[in-house]
Amino acid sequence: MKAIGLLEYLPIENENSLIDIELPRPIPKGRDLLVKIHAISVNPVDTKVRAPKDKKEEEPKILGWDASGVVVEVGEDCTLFQPGDEVFYAGSITRPGTYSEYHLVDEKIVGTKPKNLTHAQSAAVPLTAITAWEGMFERLAIDFNNKEKNRSKNILIIGGAGGVGSIAIQLAKWAGLNVITTASRNETKDWVKSLGADYVINHHKAFKEQLSQIEIAEVDYILCLNNTDQHWNGMAEVIKPQGGICSIVENEKPLALGLLKSKSATFVWEFMFTRPMYYTEDMINQHLLLNQVSELLEQNTIKTTLNETLSPIHAANIRKAHAMIETGSTIGKIVLETF
Repeated sequence: MKAIGLLEYLPIENENSLIDIELPRPIPKGRDLLVKIHAISVNPVDTKVRAPKDKKEEEPKILGWDASGVVVEVGEDCTLFQPGDEVFYAGSITRPGTYSEYHLVDEKIVGTKPKNLTHAQSAAVPLTAITAWEGMFERLAIDFNNKEKNRSKNILIIGGAGGVGSIAIQLAKWAGLNVITTASRNETKDWVKSLGADYVINHHKAFKEQLSQIEIAEVDYILCLNNTDQHWNGMAEVIKPQGGICSIVENEKPLALGLLKSKSATFVWEFMFTRPMYYTEDMINQHLLLNQVSELLEQNTIKTTLNETLSPIHAANIRKAHAMIETGSTIGKIVLETF
């Protein structure tokens, strides 16, 4: 089967940073599905794993953690899917990725593809939707069923125009929250407003002053999707007493957690690979939440965040997508379709 992998960790400008290869078609066992990939999307995690480092692989390493496709074979213990089913998912960072014509994935982290979307539109969603869903509704314990209560609550989403922010804005609005998000360029401001953001502030300026201008003194929740170190003091300043902050971006310097002490505020990490990485007892929750997201997409309650499509799926186009993401200025999601 066709695949795209790496043997060395090189700058994306180097043609050997990602190369076209041929691999044997894998065989599903246990609860694994064998999926024929129709579309994939590229995420910042792809570029971080591929980033230059002094390391070489003996066997090609396959990246990629977003896909939409069709089940062609199932392991002997599978109960959720059968051959012919259309699926979408984000996979596991500890297993070979989706930059391949066929891919093995545990069915417990797979959702049913939205019937009203193409494979390209569907591939844009899983990783970011899982991240946003877990970050808000599990880590921050926001009850999406209690929309009446949530109408009096504010959430600040830092980095609203990126992949996770684009779906988080929509899910937060569906849950009934008042959404404040950050964007700094005219095109990103227009994008987040089109997704339902109530207010837009600039992440290059102090949060507290900007919030006061829209008559908001503090926020109940913060979802940090960009540079935890840079925004830490600002987040601590505007979080409400007993509020919650969730970040998906690892810190490079020690965080001054003491800033949250007098407010009894919560800080929590979200890493959407935790469940498949550790085979947690509640791993199937990713299957369940993806099915809920699929229903919301089919109902047009939320929409795909696909913003650019490349074709076909080969090393040159994936290198192009990596280069685009590494600029730090992409809006929504970049998807590749068709091997």
